[in-house]
Amino acid sequence: MKNLLFLLAFCTTITFAQETVKQTSQFSISGQVKKASVITMDSLKQYSIQTIGDIKVTDHTGAFKHEDDKLKGILVKDILSHTAFDVSSPKLLSTVYFQFTGADGYKVVYSWNELFNTEVGNHVYIIMEKNGIKAADMKESLQMTSMMDFKTGRRYLHNLDKVIVSAVK
Repeated sequence: MKNLLFLLAFCTTITFAQETVKQTSQFSISGQVKKASVITMDSLKQYSIQTIGDIKVTDHTGAFKHEDDKLKGILVKDILSHTAFDVSSPKLLSTVYFQFTGADGYKVVYSWNELFNTEVGNHVYIIMEKNGIKAADMKESLQMTSMMDFKTGRRYLHNLDKVIVSAVK
């Protein structure tokens, strides 16, 4: 009986400890920028939405997790191209990096060079539609992914909440 009560209390604690991650409909861009900004679902409508295709999402070992079909999205670099970075010289852009954070605290990092100076930047998207469902109607809402990553789940971010721009000192 003691074991049963302990198990019941333990399971109840776990259930109440789980929190529902909030769906995001906007994200902020702040940090080492000349002016912070907020990108909303409505402001995303001004960008070109591209057909991306399908993605097999894998974990850090490369094991298959799930597949998302019919992705459509906006290049992250197109959105960031409207941001003035607070650097004293264009040379210093090589020290700039972006920390993308989901509402659950999950973080993904890209460098300025990676997004603006390599082919990778042509394949990092904010997902606007997947599996025929628009971003506003998905519980994961604002998502992003790099279609060129080998282990795609590592930088597949749900409920994008903020982008913090920093520079290596």
